[in-house]
Amino acid sequence: MCGIIGYIGSKKSKDIIINGLKKLEYRGYDSAGISTFESNSISTTKCKGKIVDLEHKIDERKHLGEIGIGHTRWATHGEPNLNNAHPHNDQLNKFSLIHNGIIENHSALKIFLEKKGIQFSSDTDTEVLVQFISYLYQSENLSFFETVKLALKEVIGAYGILVMCSDEPDKIIAARQGSPLIIGIGENENYLASDVSAIINFTRNIFFLEDGEIVEVTNNNYKIKHIDHDNEINKEIKKIEYSLEQIEKGDFNHFMLKEIHYQPDAIYDSFRGRILNDGRIKLGGIEDYYDKIINSSHIYITACGTSWHAAQIGSYIFEELMSKPVKVEYASEFRYRNTPIDKNSLLIAISQSGETADTLAAIEKAKNVGALTLGIVNVVGSSIARETDCGIYMHAGPEIGVASTKAFTSQVSIMILMGLFIAQNKNKKKCYQIATQLKEVPKLINKILTLDDEIYEISKKFAEVNNFLYLGRGYQFPVALEGALKLKEISYIHAEGYPAAEMKHGPIALIDNNMPVVFIITKNRFNKVLSNIQEVKSRGGKIICISTIFSKELDGLCDHLVLIKDAEEMHTFILPILTTIPLQLLAYHIAVLKGCNVDQPRNLAKSVTVE
Repeated sequence: MCGIIGYIGSKKSKDIIINGLKKLEYRGYDSAGISTFESNSISTTKCKGKIVDLEHKIDERKHLGEIGIGHTRWATHGEPNLNNAHPHNDQLNKFSLIHNGIIENHSALKIFLEKKGIQFSSDTDTEVLVQFISYLYQSENLSFFETVKLALKEVIGAYGILVMCSDEPDKIIAARQGSPLIIGIGENENYLASDVSAIINFTRNIFFLEDGEIVEVTNNNYKIKHIDHDNEINKEIKKIEYSLEQIEKGDFNHFMLKEIHYQPDAIYDSFRGRILNDGRIKLGGIEDYYDKIINSSHIYITACGTSWHAAQIGSYIFEELMSKPVKVEYASEFRYRNTPIDKNSLLIAISQSGETADTLAAIEKAKNVGALTLGIVNVVGSSIARETDCGIYMHAGPEIGVASTKAFTSQVSIMILMGLFIAQNKNKKKCYQIATQLKEVPKLINKILTLDDEIYEISKKFAEVNNFLYLGRGYQFPVALEGALKLKEISYIHAEGYPAAEMKHGPIALIDNNMPVVFIITKNRFNKVLSNIQEVKSRGGKIICISTIFSKELDGLCDHLVLIKDAEEMHTFILPILTTIPLQLLAYHIAVLKGCNVDQPRNLAKSVTVE
């Protein structure tokens, strides 16, 4: 969740760290802080709030050093205030530490340390860890590296940490367990970060730390070990492929708006090179597992948040093409339930970041019983990509806005591609037709984006309401869920998504003259949804309709009709991609009109790396 960055080299570390923190702020923005070495002592500046607040607070004279660490926080333990901001230093100011994750046994460690006379200034689990490291350093007479290594052997939980020590001011120690960490390699300088976006300005050469690994980094070298043994570990250096432009806002007012408008490119990149000229689908990442996939006795798809909605659409596609049941599971529930998964099962895990803690735990559960695990992720080299047996990259490019947009539609595209890949040997003609239509989707999205002004005018009428209801049938039900989630995430308006027919089983009681109801309607079950619209109309509800089909009756019933043209003949699989776009724009404009921080909505972070 939190963003962390470190630098060691010959440049002014403060400037590099602040630049990196700005790129990482989407991971958390409750507080921020920086520590640097000044004359072999640690200087730390922290603040409640965002990176811009930290910049204003920094005393240039205190942060001239060439080694430093920085942190932007999404609060887990302890409220978002100054005392709980990172970095945390020990009471001797000998160590400074930043942390992403949760130390589950921090209470027991804290009690132990308090009995040793150590006093605490915050409510965080992170301060417990740095005080514990300091205690071991004083009592065990070990080196900086060995002390951190020993401390982590006693830690239960998830962490990505960077640590500095004033006795050894020429190095930074980093370690990972369940939270992402990368090391960036430069010329006589090195970088450490939770996300490549923080360091892409400075280097494209990186390697990933794996769970249980600890690294000592100097300006021109690094040493990697596992906390449980002393053998040095070699790493393959990888090159970051995406461009700097992809992580910049450009001419758009918000990253979210940019990412909505970049969906034609994201969708194209998701199928580029994967739809052959003869219409066949090539998915190199899973081809060797084709037989195991189609012969799986049980198929589970697990995800969280927006990815769960894409998973739901995927389950409909797979059931239709494979004629076998597919179960969609929230990863946070699946990992703890006694689910009948075994070695003959397939678990598909979907995650934009590839770092979602609950999804990683679900994968581990599946692997423990010998099930085949397949990852669908956006971030190359992410934990899920490395932990699963096989997988498919989305190629949607970096998504900076906290509320997912292009990642969702790219996930649905991958679901379609995978479904076609599975079914193409049995129904070549049908799969060819759908693949051909999928290639037209970027053009259709560009047409939908021309409706932006129309959707903005609708948004002005509903920016002050307190509740929304989103309704859809079949493949449009998960779209209704996603539309409601987007509105909740960025505008703080309560919204619920339901199957349209289920409205009569409770939600209809909420409908009055002030209640906007968004219907997503396609040719599939058109008349049924039309009946649902009439039920809302008769009770005075305000009807917003996103439709791929026009009829005079529909037009007469709707207060606002957003018509998606040229989509009527598109296959049912593809329509969720198209109907989602207006809902993203609706949520965006309402949030802007309300004055909400669209890219950094309150209490949220981009990547949920803790339970």
